[in-house]
Amino acid sequence: MDHPQGLSYEALEVGMKASITKTVTESDVNLFAEVSGDRNPVHLDEEFARTTPFGRRIAHGSLVQSLITPVFGLEMPGIGTIALETSARFIKPVFLGDTVTATAEVAEKLPDKKWVRMNCLWTNQRGETVAVGQALMIPPAGS
Repeated sequence: MDHPQGLSYEALEVGMKASITKTVTESDVNLFAEVSGDRNPVHLDEEFARTTPFGRRIAHGSLVQSLITPVFGLEMPGIGTIALETSARFIKPVFLGDTVTATAEVAEKLPDKKWVRMNCLWTNQRGETVAVGQALMIPPAGS
């Protein structure tokens, strides 16, 4: 199978950005709970969630964080990218039905290893920051 290669280290420039947008559905939360094994009732049980400070069900933090992975693997750097490290600090909850935009920006190029450090930002449909983080990537080799 032939796949287009993503952007090489040489093709990436500090300040380049890419993003994806996704609405978080009940199905997403239920499937993530099944795959991860995290069946915390704050994610799955509306009655329980009403008793929490959030007042209703929230998406798993790791589900929200994972929304950045298609940016890395498909957009920038793109196909052939290897993630070495990702981190996220959660600022606001993501509720079922929220639309999240996950954005990655090239923050630093590390010439010794030809790696890139990316700043990550997750915002909701109101433009509010729901999470911030960083990632370390090995971009695909140049052709």
